[in-house]
Amino acid sequence: MLEKYRQKRDFARTLEPPPREGRLQQGPLILVVQKHAARRLHYDFRLELDGVLKSWAVPKGPSLDPKEKRLAVMVEDHPLDYGSFEGVIPKGSYGAGEVIVWDSGIYSPDEDGRLYFHDREQSQEQLRRGLAKGKLSLFLQGRKLVGSWALVKTRRGENDWLLIKHQDKYANPDRDILQEDRSVLSGLTIEDLKSGRTVPADGSSALLKASDLPASRRAPFPGTISPMLATLTSKPFSHPNWLFEPKLDGVRAIALIQMGNVKLISRRGLDATHQYPALAEEVVRQPAQQMILDGEIVAMDEEGRPSFQVLQQRLNLTRKADIDRAEAKIPVIYYVFDILYLDGYDLRASPLKERKALLENVLLPSERVRLLEHFEEQGEAAYQAALDNGLEGIIAKRADSAYESGRRSLRWLKIKATLSDDFIVGGYSQGLGSRARTFGALLLGQYDEEGRLIYVGHVGSGFDERTLSDLLGRLDSLRTDRCPFADKPPLKTKATWVRPELVVEVKFSQWTSDGRLRAPVFLRLRQDKPPEEARRSQTVSVPSRHNPTSRNDPEPSTSSQTEIASLLAQLESSKEKVTLEVEGHRIPLNNLSKEFWPALDSRPPLTKRDLIVYLVKVSPFLLPHLRDRPLTLTRYPDGIHGERFYQKHWDNPLPKFVDTVRLFSEHNNEDQEYLICNNLPTLLWLGQLADLELHTWYSRVSPEPDGHHLSTKFTASLENIDASLLNYPDFIVFDLDPYIYSGREKKGAEPELNRKAFAKACQVAFWLKELLDSLSLVSFVKTSGRTGLHIYVPILRHLNYDAVRSVSQTIGRFLMREHPREITMEWTVQKRTGKVFFDHNQNARGKTLASVYSPRPTPEALVSMPLRWDELREVYPTDFTILTAPQRLAEVGDLWADILDAKRDLRDVLERQGQQEG
Repeated sequence: MLEKYRQKRDFARTLEPPPREGRLQQGPLILVVQKHAARRLHYDFRLELDGVLKSWAVPKGPSLDPKEKRLAVMVEDHPLDYGSFEGVIPKGSYGAGEVIVWDSGIYSPDEDGRLYFHDREQSQEQLRRGLAKGKLSLFLQGRKLVGSWALVKTRRGENDWLLIKHQDKYANPDRDILQEDRSVLSGLTIEDLKSGRTVPADGSSALLKASDLPASRRAPFPGTISPMLATLTSKPFSHPNWLFEPKLDGVRAIALIQMGNVKLISRRGLDATHQYPALAEEVVRQPAQQMILDGEIVAMDEEGRPSFQVLQQRLNLTRKADIDRAEAKIPVIYYVFDILYLDGYDLRASPLKERKALLENVLLPSERVRLLEHFEEQGEAAYQAALDNGLEGIIAKRADSAYESGRRSLRWLKIKATLSDDFIVGGYSQGLGSRARTFGALLLGQYDEEGRLIYVGHVGSGFDERTLSDLLGRLDSLRTDRCPFADKPPLKTKATWVRPELVVEVKFSQWTSDGRLRAPVFLRLRQDKPPEEARRSQTVSVPSRHNPTSRNDPEPSTSSQTEIASLLAQLESSKEKVTLEVEGHRIPLNNLSKEFWPALDSRPPLTKRDLIVYLVKVSPFLLPHLRDRPLTLTRYPDGIHGERFYQKHWDNPLPKFVDTVRLFSEHNNEDQEYLICNNLPTLLWLGQLADLELHTWYSRVSPEPDGHHLSTKFTASLENIDASLLNYPDFIVFDLDPYIYSGREKKGAEPELNRKAFAKACQVAFWLKELLDSLSLVSFVKTSGRTGLHIYVPILRHLNYDAVRSVSQTIGRFLMREHPREITMEWTVQKRTGKVFFDHNQNARGKTLASVYSPRPTPEALVSMPLRWDELREVYPTDFTILTAPQRLAEVGDLWADILDAKRDLRDVLERQGQQEG
């Protein structure tokens, strides 16, 4: 089927993908439209069918006007991989010119008025018949092209068809869709490519599927999902790693769609489907067999703004006749902002930005089901836009955040224009005057950490007559003789107590020093929120690249250039003792002139001061790699030629800025405290302790973003830590140590650094990379800071250390069979001589390698330095010392900054290999 495609192209010249037929696909059929500036500008309209892309060239491009009949010339079939192709086809090649993916999505035949997104085979059978007849009726769900379309063959020429928009709610004669000229993949235009801009090599795909998302996993359809909740923060902020959505004044709803059925689940876990029959009817039309969406149900006021007061008129209806009347009078809209599950794949561990890209690809928008738009980076502008449009604020979300079901997370933050919170009604006071028939004020409380209901004040304003009557009826049904508050409120009037079941939202000016509300005003009854969630909202500081982090801050700790410059200025002093002010903490340093590394050639000795200066300079690059990982300290109080000792556990009192994790030690058969370096004060404190080497675990205590399926209980037993995050590494590591001697070593000593040995280690590393590439595993290389190399392969946390070590051993044995004269896995040191030792046993819980940028106890004061693979043969370990490394980082940055974004599913690799071997 692709022979014509192959014949027209020289794949040695063009970057277009070579043909691959018969690839097994799942899910709905793919739609791709590419804008192509060849000899003449045109749009290539492509439909997946039978493992290829059926293609038509549309010279004038698609039109949303049903009266426009656009010529579409059928051309050769293209491979499915072509759907992601963007770039420049070189001059002299067939179709030379610039190409972008102008639109992408999915499609279904709709000849009989039905859609078959979920039935791939039925779709293809109908399409084959339509092609044979010369007439296709299609429902397109692209990012730009949506709705019903026709492709009709003409009598003018064998390959001439017409592309026509059917008359439906998506038709719009006044909208020129071709003005939307950017790629849906890269954001580039044809003009950008002509000006020399290149397509980013980020692995994006126009054919985005659930299985493509990092950390997506096959899983059965969940019966229900609790929503992820946001934490209050103090003010709007902008940040490149965050997304910003408008905060809608409605009710949260999880939509569970399965095999033609739908459930709308409220925040309290209740089935609310019957309350919104028209909405349920539209939600169930989504093009998937199984899908779970998260969003907000809203009703609009007269000015077209989301209004909870309007929506509230529908919340308590149970009789069908009342619901039907409300449907006509108060229509609702479901704004979708997240996708959690799709056709057999649980997506909650995938990064939010990836989930949103998939959602944009698969959500079928309609009058009642809409995609909630978001802003990237510009949170302050988003906040102001929300206020200008009468909204109450915004929700900020980390772009890389996983979906933490049922948790109030620091990776989702809410910023509100009005200070308000949810409260439990514990009683009401007697009304006077015009309120004599209802009540005077509601007595409010919130639960504390021990589960006690604490009185916080009363609210007597913000009610209209209807609300007073409605609330009184509810309160009377909850009356009790027992005061529900932990301490009886100091009231001047008679109170009627009620069971603590009603949740209300109240706005107020501030909290008083004794924990009472100042100037409270009733806003609404919140039946959608469970009483147990009525706890005082803790306000966290806004995340910033330049702010210090606390234990609750979701951002890694980095210090501003101003603070770094200040610390370096303080360290220029010749004093033996200095107290540094770092992120609000005082770090006393002493013995700063003590020699840690000896004089070497023309270089004077390097001291503790030199070590701490280095740590300050590289801290923005180093700290992200230490974060959340238990440390093993290697301390040299008298320098590298003095006594050294290892320290894994810490039993002494610690400075308050030092984070720790308590975990079960198999060796000691008890729980012990391990240090974690999550901030600059801790890093400098370690320098003061003469910790010359920073050895980190390959596993982390944080579940983000791919570890939410694992336990965070690390204590009490070996079974607990075996089942925990700390038993599932982020990497396979390969430690290559050359046992090739220079001849200058003392008897019995390890090989010293020499160029012949390092060159051999580099050769083995390239062989290893070639093998890893063939397995579709991304590898990162660094100098060990001694004689060899470390290669790290980032993997999803699906396999424990035992399984990862087994994989490493298998890879090592394969390489050793291929290169028996150069590689050894022998444990007897004498048998390693002349070869590179491949150490697979580094892949074990508790074992460590020196972190990137860690100093090493060598006379040269070497540093473990990340490298590009293409520079491996050009550099030598002595190029990177504590004196030279900061300049390299200033020039090339952190080459491992995105290492965790390059994770692969090692299970898939093993399955593929098993199938090939089978």
